[in-house]
Amino acid sequence: MAGNKIQRDDNLLEDIKNRLETLNKSERKVAEAILRDPTAATRYSIAALARAADVSEPTVNRFCRGFSATGFPDFKIRLAQSIATGTPYVGQNIEPDDSVDEFSDKIMLSTIANLEKTRQSLDPGALARAIDHLIQAKQIHFFGMGGSAPVAMDAQHKFFRFNIPVSFYDDPLMQRMVAAGSSTGDVIVLISNTGRTLETIEIAQHARATGATVIGITTPDSPLAEVCTIVVGVTAPEDTEVYMPMTSRIIHLTVIDILATGVTLKRGKDFLDHLKKIKESLRPTRIPR
Repeated sequence: MAGNKIQRDDNLLEDIKNRLETLNKSERKVAEAILRDPTAATRYSIAALARAADVSEPTVNRFCRGFSATGFPDFKIRLAQSIATGTPYVGQNIEPDDSVDEFSDKIMLSTIANLEKTRQSLDPGALARAIDHLIQAKQIHFFGMGGSAPVAMDAQHKFFRFNIPVSFYDDPLMQRMVAAGSSTGDVIVLISNTGRTLETIEIAQHARATGATVIGITTPDSPLAEVCTIVVGVTAPEDTEVYMPMTSRIIHLTVIDILATGVTLKRGKDFLDHLKKIKESLRPTRIPR
């Protein structure tokens, strides 16, 4: 099987189906156990899958490596990624007759799988450059429209702690005016899943023309990415022409957490006292445990 390993970008379920007739008897039993209930297979331990297929655990491991996985955990992540068609306006892999247990499990698995895919593809260099600009910024503006607006608001909620003037805007007219009034030393962070919203692209161009640094959290190689100073490339495999943004929003929130953590660490230990003071200001508002 070594000579037939697939590329990691392929749909794993389809590959298992297509290669079913080429597998040996034991590995075919593993494939059939997975194909009977792929969602259940993502929850199995290696021992449970071995029992379901009536094979040994080494056979399961050999099967996983035959499909370019580094091991069983990696195989389960890719299996979850491949469970990917769904009901319009709801989410990936959701069927109209799914129970609450089924569709909640599918959403969780899809999110976990796509977070892992993002973890593997994030560019540490781009993250480091973005963090450096955020630390040195005179002021920071977070822009998001539609489903990206709550992410931009969450970013403002995190970054106000850093003693840097920070704002959030979801109105395109306000974004245009703020971009036009920005200057060298200002940082504008544009959050867009598709990177194809015309107004967002134009706002990025206006901000660049004033000398501001524009950081895009968006799809790599998108029209928005082409006009940003720095691109933190994020690819979420969901069709936002049809579906509500689910996975992409969670991934963008996680990227904001990464940037905020990077700024905190760069500030050094002395800055932690400032963060502690802000946190302790909430103590009187809470009922003691």
